[in-house]
Amino acid sequence: MPVAAQDKLPPAPYAYRQLDDPAKEARAKALMETLRCVQCQGQSIADSDAPIAGDMRNQVRLRIDAGEDPEAIRQWLVDRYGDYVSYAPRVTATTWPLFAAPLLLLAFAFMVLRRRLIRGGGGA
Repeated sequence: MPVAAQDKLPPAPYAYRQLDDPAKEARAKALMETLRCVQCQGQSIADSDAPIAGDMRNQVRLRIDAGEDPEAIRQWLVDRYGDYVSYAPRVTATTWPLFAAPLLLLAFAFMVLRRRLIRGGGGA
């Protein structure tokens, strides 16, 4: 009989409970909306009900409450889960082609259109 993994641990303290300070909770919420759930992959950790998202929310709230900078928290999560966890990807040696490709395609399209317009305008 196959054994299925079960999550019998209770949720982390701040997985579903907000911080007492509204300003800190607002910073935590803003950060959570920019982080992707590693289990759901289509939802932010603010919207996901997956246990891992609850753990991530807990960590974000604990670190915000301790006074840590949101970008430092984002970097900690990226270091732990990879670049995919962030909806705001960084430009690195491996990701720069993804950012450059649209610009290169736009330049190529401009050159093709310019050549066609010059050829079409000269013959009329």
